[in-house]
Amino acid sequence: MFITAVVGVAVVGLALGWALARLGTAPLIQRARDELAEAEALSMEAKRESETARKEATYAAKEESLRLRTETERENKAARAELQRVERRLRNREENLERKQSVLEKAERDLADGEGILVQKREELEGLKSKARQELEKVSGIQTPEARELILRTVEEEMQQELAIRVREMEEKARKDSERQARKIVSLAIQRCCVDQASESTVSVVPLQGDEMKGRIIGREGRNIRMFEGLTGVDLIVDDTPEAVVLSCFDPIRREVARIALSNLVSDGRIHPGRIEDVVNKARSEVKSRIHTEGERACLETGLTGVPPPLIELLGKLFFRTSFGQNMLDHSIEVSHLAAMIASEIGANANIARRGGLFHDIGKALDHEMEGTHIQLGVDLLRRHRESENVIHCVAAHHEDVPLETVEAVIVYAADSISSTRPGARRENLETYVKRLQALEEIADSFEGVDKSFAIQAGREVRIIVRPDEVDDIMSVKLAREIAGKIQGDLQYPGEIKVTVIRETRATDFAR
Repeated sequence: MFITAVVGVAVVGLALGWALARLGTAPLIQRARDELAEAEALSMEAKRESETARKEATYAAKEESLRLRTETERENKAARAELQRVERRLRNREENLERKQSVLEKAERDLADGEGILVQKREELEGLKSKARQELEKVSGIQTPEARELILRTVEEEMQQELAIRVREMEEKARKDSERQARKIVSLAIQRCCVDQASESTVSVVPLQGDEMKGRIIGREGRNIRMFEGLTGVDLIVDDTPEAVVLSCFDPIRREVARIALSNLVSDGRIHPGRIEDVVNKARSEVKSRIHTEGERACLETGLTGVPPPLIELLGKLFFRTSFGQNMLDHSIEVSHLAAMIASEIGANANIARRGGLFHDIGKALDHEMEGTHIQLGVDLLRRHRESENVIHCVAAHHEDVPLETVEAVIVYAADSISSTRPGARRENLETYVKRLQALEEIADSFEGVDKSFAIQAGREVRIIVRPDEVDDIMSVKLAREIAGKIQGDLQYPGEIKVTVIRETRATDFAR
């Protein structure tokens, strides 16, 4: 019974377990079937949507293709129409060229026919001229070359006389019209501009407290003086001049360095090679500072701005340079003021005239160091520092080395002449003065027809007496111009020189 009960319980347990298992999996199976049915429905929907999208894309592609084809056909049609218009224009142009070529060929034929007729007429005219010339020679008794020479000589004489009269009339008219206005402008400019001038030479005198200082300057066996001359580059002249020694050098800056150094040595009293070197170096620094100060002063007084530092330094060097005793920096400042004032009076560019006047002699600061005239050096220097061409032309033309092409150049030329020729501006030593007078008379005497010549008014005028039987009135005008040109080309002189040619005819007879 126990076994039967155990078996019965096991059967019941198995039946109960199977029933419970059936009851648990039935919902899961149903759920799976529902999900499978839903997935199949979604798949069908996706297929339908994909088919619809494919059809829409195909339709859109066909429409785009149709649109592109339509636009391409329209563009091709427009291009063909434009090409047809171009072809019509080309055909019309070719027809016009053919018509013009036919007209040109006809004109060439007519021209060739006309040239033939012209040659024939020219030959006939030459024959008539030859016949007329022969008849004229027969009637006049003069050959053609002789007649031509006679006519040319007569015309030349008449033209020379008429030209001289015309030149004289024009000069008188220009002098009368311009002299009053020029005097007014120049006098006003000079009145407004007053620049002091300093006269210097190539030597400097250093005063001493006593003659015993000369021995200390020379030093034992000349060591001090040799050291001083070697460092400064000047000649130290110790002679019998009481209580003074002389410094001689053509370079004004080196001479100024030597003067300052020697003055300091003399005042200090300690003179030996080591001390000389220190004092000379200090004097160089002092002169360099003075150069910069003077350059800035020149720019400040003339009102110039934007001047490069190298040009300022060179302007400062002009303070130590003189020409016929006139200080070159003060002369340049004066020319700048005069040029600006004259330019303002006549309506020219005052700034260009002012810069050209200040820079016109800047090349003289370099002519001791470089080859070339001060004009060439100045022009090259200003061009390197990008100065305006108008200012450079003022510098290049202020001695008429090149033609005066601008009003400002003429003004700078006139202001330079005013500054250098006004009373008291420049001076010469006696030897140079006498040589210049002799050279003036020698130049005048070298021309044919001159009887005597005299340099007067301190060399500012030369009067020439000519032989009246060799030089007539017309030749007197020409001779004065030639002598003035010769003087201007051969001599160096301050200001200007007046050339006067005098022709005097005297008739003498005796009553008995």
